[in-house]
Amino acid sequence: MSPMNPSIAAKEPQAGIDLLRIVRINEEIKAVVGVAFKINIMALNAIFLAKRAGTAALGFGVLSNELRTFSQDLRSCMGALTVLIHRCVTEVSVVLQDIRKTRLLSEAVSLSALSKLNPVVVRRERENIEHQERLAALRRQLLRALDDAFQLVELGGVLAKSAKIEAAYGQSFAASLAQVSGEFDGVVEEIRNSLLALRHSEFFK
Repeated sequence: MSPMNPSIAAKEPQAGIDLLRIVRINEEIKAVVGVAFKINIMALNAIFLAKRAGTAALGFGVLSNELRTFSQDLRSCMGALTVLIHRCVTEVSVVLQDIRKTRLLSEAVSLSALSKLNPVVVRRERENIEHQERLAALRRQLLRALDDAFQLVELGGVLAKSAKIEAAYGQSFAASLAQVSGEFDGVVEEIRNSLLALRHSEFFK
C-alpha cells in the first residue's frame, strides 16, 4: 500500500495559485478589450474630424481608419486570448479536482487493507500528469498568443505616432488633430504596458 506520489501532492497548492493567476490575467484582458473598444470610438471621431479638415488632413484620415482596423483586430485577438484563458481555467480546475480526489483515495488505501485500489490510484496519478501536460501546452499557446497581440499593439503604436506627425499638417485643425493623436498614443501605450505585464506573469514561469 503505497502513499500518494509526493510530487503529485505538492502540485495541489500550485494549481490553486495558477487558478488565481489565470483569473487575474482574464481580468486584465477584459480591461484591454474595453480600451480597444475606446480606440474604435476615438478612430471614428478622428475620421469625422479629418473629413471636416478636408485635404489638409487626408493622411490623418487614412491613419485614423487604420487605427480603427487595428482596434477591431485587437478585439479579435483579445477574444482568442479569452477562449484560451477559459480553457486554462477548465484545465487547472480539473487538475485541482484530480489531485484532491487522488489524495483522498490514496489516504483511504493507506489507512485500510484496500490494496486492490492501488491500481486506481496509479491510474488517477497518470491522468493527473496528462492534465498537467495539457495545461503546459495551453500555457505555451497562451504565451504565443500574447506575443502576437503585443506585436499587433506595437504596430498600433507606430500608427498612433504617425498620426501625431500628420496632425501637424492639419492647418487650422492642427491643434484638434494633435489632441486626438495624442490620446491615441496614450491609449495604445496603456494597452502595450498591460500586455507587457501579462507576458511577465508568474503563470508563464
